[in-house]
Amino acid sequence: MIFEGAKFCAFCGEETSRAAKARTDLPCPTCKKTVLGQVELGHTPVMECAGCHGLWVDNDTFDRICTDREKQAAVLGGPSEVFRPGGIQPVRYVKCPLCQDLMHRVNFAKCSGIIVDICKSHGTWFDRDELQHIVQFIRTGGLDFAREKEKAALEAERKRIESMRRDPYRAPSDTYTSGGGWVFGEPDLFDIAGSIIRALD
Repeated sequence: MIFEGAKFCAFCGEETSRAAKARTDLPCPTCKKTVLGQVELGHTPVMECAGCHGLWVDNDTFDRICTDREKQAAVLGGPSEVFRPGGIQPVRYVKCPLCQDLMHRVNFAKCSGIIVDICKSHGTWFDRDELQHIVQFIRTGGLDFAREKEKAALEAERKRIESMRRDPYRAPSDTYTSGGGWVFGEPDLFDIAGSIIRALD
């Protein structure tokens, strides 16, 4: 974090100012009537709404931000509040500024608590400070945690499938959910049918 208005990071020397380039004719997904302007975060080109300060980032640029620490430093150049997941917010869908299709609402990394709007073909819309919160999430190991969680879920699913192949007449009474927990259930019709077939053999 740096002082508001500073053009360079005192720690690494990276330029952090948002250099305004030009206005576009693309509408802001949130404000609708306001058009986006081309700006640079350090040397990273993005589009920003001067009204709500939301950011439009194309897919390639966002991929580079997620992997390049220098670009992350530029994103973190401006001050932002500490992210605290809020309560239930009204759901609203916004349109991609390029194709005008409704975008998908996605929980970044499935566990960050930061809901962003994604057009798979063109890019991602970040409301004010959301991109900074995502970079903070990445830098504190959030993506690594999400990957490990996904690996555990995939391994549990693999074991479940192998178990069903060994005994196709018996459905497992417990299941590992993608949310990271075990759900225990009572024997169902598969259990009963399996028991009858084994008794007749």
